[in-house]
This record gives sequence, structure tokens and C-alpha cells, in this order.
Amino acid sequence: MRALPQPKGYPWGSFAHLPRWAAEPLALLEEGAALGPVFGLGLGRRAVVGYSPEWNKRLLSDLQTFRSRGSFSSLTPYLNGGIITTDAPAHRPQRQELNPHFHAKALAGLEGRIRAALEEIRPSGDFEANAWASQVAQRSLNLAYFEGRFPRAELAHFLAPLKQPFPAPLLPRPLLFARVRRRIAELQAAGLGLAAHLPAEEVLIGLAAGYDTTAHTLAWALWHAACYPAWHHPAGHPFLIKETLRLYPPGFIGSRRVARGLMLEGHFIPQGALALYSPYLTHRHPDLWARPLTFDPSRFQGRIPAWGYLPFGGGERICLGMHFAQMVLGIALSLFRHLEPLRGDPAPKPGLTLAPAGELWLRSSA
Repeated sequence: MRALPQPKGYPWGSFAHLPRWAAEPLALLEEGAALGPVFGLGLGRRAVVGYSPEWNKRLLSDLQTFRSRGSFSSLTPYLNGGIITTDAPAHRPQRQELNPHFHAKALAGLEGRIRAALEEIRPSGDFEANAWASQVAQRSLNLAYFEGRFPRAELAHFLAPLKQPFPAPLLPRPLLFARVRRRIAELQAAGLGLAAHLPAEEVLIGLAAGYDTTAHTLAWALWHAACYPAWHHPAGHPFLIKETLRLYPPGFIGSRRVARGLMLEGHFIPQGALALYSPYLTHRHPDLWARPLTFDPSRFQGRIPAWGYLPFGGGERICLGMHFAQMVLGIALSLFRHLEPLRGDPAPKPGLTLAPAGELWLRSSA
């Protein structure tokens, strides 16, 4: 049994890496990855990070050993509940009940309505991609879950903390959540949209899980559509979106709680530890991707490494809203004939999810 290598930290035992995790998690992850395919972190409890396809497959497939409750998702009231924190054996039957509502065919009827709604707010001239992408995500979620009947200002107020710096996304907001639950119940009683067919908790979680992830991805996709116009056409959009998600996976880190101690890749991981996987590291691994830091959508015209690409997770717990997000991204990109990059900072900045570091200003022209 080998000792786990650890990146530079503070002499605080189990809290050794917590300050750096709060201030510079991507740099910390990259430093750890340079030490080997598995490394340790002290984040208040022992954490083990891996990023190889084999590691990803084990963590995302063995639902008995690697549990969701007690992982990072449980730290924020926006994600602490519903299918996200339901573990085996209850997870599979609960997921099977939800899946039919989120299949691509089930969502196809929404495409025309979402396109019409986004046409109404399509910018012309100069616009900031992050701000517009947030509107797109909110309107699309509103249409899908409530046929657009959730008051827009209320929905925006509920979702706003997800895009704010820490600790805003982690703070309990009992009065806000109570108001939103009452509104959801009203709209469910009216038989509106997906909400009418889902438990209220799944609606609440679905709104949160689908908001900033979709908005951030769309902002980056618009920027890259402007920077790489050869891919800005209907046939190229799927590849452009995939490459955007490769370089900038919103869920840059995922976590599980270890339910029983085990040996994994030569290291003992004790019960109660956190086991982390990082799409950010996996997607930039030079052994898996040629020229990993280069934006090149053409790479997705060939084969991609199994368990080496997981912007939506993988296995039984793959993101429930994957097809919906892809549909919204494709519709939004198709609204523009020509985009020109003006100024901005597309570097990744981690928060609850990965986001562009600064504003992204574009020009839309006919």
C-alpha cells in the first residue's frame, strides 16, 4: 500500500488544503495531477482525487461503495435532495420513474416553444454573453417545468445565489425556499408542464441543477462560435458544444462519500473519506486527448475515450437534464447568423460550477 502524494498545503492536518481549495481549486487540482493519477487532499476530511478513465468508471458505477449523500452536493440547499442525493438501492427505481420525462423524444415538443421564446430576446448588435445566457436558461427552464407561468422575477431571485461567489450558494434560505415551494405547488395544481408530473422536490432540484450549468456553457459556446466561425452552423454546433464542455465542464469536480473502505489503484481509501473525480482534469489529460488545451471541435468527429469524457457525469447517475441542456444550447446558437468577438475573459473561474472569469462581449450581425 503506497502513501498518497499530496500537493503543497498548510500544516493543519485534515484541513491542510482547505484555504487553497477555497481560493484556487483549479491550480490545486492541476498541482495534484502532476504528482500522479491519484492524490490526496485535506479538505476537513480525507479526500482522494483521481482522474483516469478507470477511476471514473469505478466511482460512477459502484453505487454501493460510493454514495452521494454526504458529498459536496449536500453542502448547498439547492442540490441537497431529490434524485441527486438518493443512493442505492432506492436510486434506480426512482430514476426509472423520472427518466421518461427527460428523454430526448419526450422533450422534442418543447423545441418550437423554446425557440419562439428565445427569438423574443435574441440580441442584435453588441451584447454580453453571460447575461443573455442567464436569461436563456431561466426562460427555457420556466417553459419546460411551468409552461412559462412561473413569475420571472421570482425565478430569477431564487436562482441568483447560484452564480454568486462563495458562500452565497451554500447559505440556508428557508423563507425563500418555502415561497418557491408554495409557488411550485400552485403551478403543479394547475397541471402545468413537467412540474405536473414530478415530485415538488425534483422540480426544485431540477431548476437549480439546470440553471448556471446551462448558462455558463452557453456563454462559452457563443464566444467560441464567434472565435471559430467555421463551426458556427447547424451541422457544426453539436461538435462545438461538445468541445466547449470538454474544456469547460460546469461540474469541474464531482464527489462521493466512501461507504466502505477499499483498495483502489494501490491506495487504501477508508470509510467516510471523500472520493473525488474531476472532469476538468480528465478532459485535459494529454494521454487521452491530443493537444488537450486547444479548442478543436473536429476531435469529436472521431472516437472519444471511454470514461474520458463526462461533462454530464456517467453511468446510472448521468445528468437527468442532459438532453434538455443540449437542446437549449443548440437552439440558442442557431439564432445567430454571424457573431464577432469584441472583448472578454473566457478563462475558467470556479465557483459552485465552472464559469467564465469575466464578461464576454460579442457583436451579432445579419
